[in-house]
Amino acid sequence: MLQQFYPENEQISVFVGDRIVDRSEAKVSVFDSSVQGGDAVWEGLRVYAEGIVHLSAHINRLMESAHALSFENVPSEDFMRDAIRQTLDANGMKKDAHVRLTLTRGEKITSGMDPRLNQNGCCLIVLAEWKPLVYDNDKGIEVITSSQRRNGPQFLDSKIHHANLLNNIIAKIQANVAGVDAAIMLDDNGFIAELNDTNLFTIKDGRVYTPFADACLPGITRNHVMRLAEEAGLSMSEKNISLTEFYNADFAFATGTMGHLTPVSKADGRTIGNAEGRKLFDKLNKVFGESIAGCCERP
Repeated sequence: MLQQFYPENEQISVFVGDRIVDRSEAKVSVFDSSVQGGDAVWEGLRVYAEGIVHLSAHINRLMESAHALSFENVPSEDFMRDAIRQTLDANGMKKDAHVRLTLTRGEKITSGMDPRLNQNGCCLIVLAEWKPLVYDNDKGIEVITSSQRRNGPQFLDSKIHHANLLNNIIAKIQANVAGVDAAIMLDDNGFIAELNDTNLFTIKDGRVYTPFADACLPGITRNHVMRLAEEAGLSMSEKNISLTEFYNADFAFATGTMGHLTPVSKADGRTIGNAEGRKLFDKLNKVFGESIAGCCERP
């Protein structure tokens, strides 16, 4: 599914560095680390009338990712919140918007890989767009299994929410060529890690499962769903999930900021799900929808 371009996004304002600029002027230097090596971290935020879902958790993960990568002169949380607030106010966005919050290592004094060339501090980018949820949560999505494995921590730790997304992009290209919505990425042992852009869950015999967060990002929506499942009295656990188990699940679904809870209707040509699995999913999805407002924060 290709995301649509909404004409109202042609005139948006964007926060870059330390100020609000028009979309046409929203640029970083060719010496910026994001250009030089994908050396940046990011978060996706969804805006509701009640505020931004799990804002503190997203900012904390951004800060932890920056710390893991030894970013220097990282803006404070207050600075980030103010930049988000300025951006939303400049665009008149109070709901139905998505924010791409990016922090680059900043501009280099000359091109090169060495972080010591970064002597001007980080660059914060707040890109807010009018954007509804990506997927049809009734119809669901179709996926294939990618030959591109998800990075394990011995290569590039998925706990760092970095902007070097070529690993995932290659998997998405394979999904595009196959004419489906997304690609399952396996870990180095052949177990399911996640989709190229979201986490995965299965339901089997009344129990809810999700892969261990070894080769996948332990997503904030993922954690939210795990907590809600337990609160709803459902058995919830992490486990290694093989493709055979996935194909034969009573239900399968993806979770993420851009799609919330999205059914996976077909994988590698196999139809997934049955009435009992759908019933449990609908229960969990209803609880999730009811919980959103209480998880929102004002920037």
